[in-house]
Amino acid sequence: MSVLVYAEHDNQNLKIETLKTVAAAQAMGGEITILVAGHNCQAVAEQAAKTNGVSKVVIADNAAYEHQLAENVSLLVTELARDYDHIVATALTTGKNFMPRVAALLDVAQVSDIIGVESEDTFVRPIYAGNAIATVKSLDSKKVITVRTTGFDAVAADGSAEIVNLDTVTDAGTSSYVSEELTVSERPDLGAASVIISGGRGMQNGDNFKLLEGIADKLGAAIGASRAAVDAGFVPNDMQVGQTGKIVAPDLYIAVGISGAIQHLAGMKDSKVIVAINKDPEAPIFQVADYGIVADLFEALPELESKL
Repeated sequence: MSVLVYAEHDNQNLKIETLKTVAAAQAMGGEITILVAGHNCQAVAEQAAKTNGVSKVVIADNAAYEHQLAENVSLLVTELARDYDHIVATALTTGKNFMPRVAALLDVAQVSDIIGVESEDTFVRPIYAGNAIATVKSLDSKKVITVRTTGFDAVAADGSAEIVNLDTVTDAGTSSYVSEELTVSERPDLGAASVIISGGRGMQNGDNFKLLEGIADKLGAAIGASRAAVDAGFVPNDMQVGQTGKIVAPDLYIAVGISGAIQHLAGMKDSKVIVAINKDPEAPIFQVADYGIVADLFEALPELESKL
């Protein structure tokens, strides 16, 4: 059996989510190959080659893949898929964008957002916003799978796989890169942060999110928000944690003024330690919290910051 893992990267650095996706691939069994598709991305391939348990890294270095457009990448992955039993990608923006195309082109059903692997054809995934867990067995000859990396620990980077260059170029010619707008922050990225402090509707307005900044600076934390806070216009949507935002599982998650709607819990309940600050003792967030503080956040936050 053989597994092709698509690498998440920015043409310079391999994202840690790929190491977690490889951990899922290892549980499936068989020989693992990592695909690096990008432009001037040799450094990424060299990093990928160090991933433990990987036998080979194939690199498709071409301008057609510089921005990893779904139309181009899906054709490349589909072409390579004939040599593999499992095609696996991380359930992030890129993977969610092109993997359904791959599944359609291969005429198989995609198994999305897996959080566990029971065997080479049986996987565990959340359904109903994480309120239930389904065990799914795929009967397709080729398995197309996206991995929710919060369910896996990263493998070590101490391997030495061979690197093979591909001459294949699959430019669909149906889309082109125009521009991108990225939020620049000195704080850790939400998806990779070990500590996250998030605010909800209880923050009352966007200016009050400054109350989180001092604590975040002292803890080296990323700042997130609930959908209610984003919808209310308090903060931009790239800070949203939840089913339709970022799925996170940090070592410490602090929820401030967040009631704990199902949609939000689906995005953070796998965190190692959860601390909730809310003045409503009946708030659903306390059902998943390891530590709860029933208090007015406008009193609790300054006190917490002063004691850190």
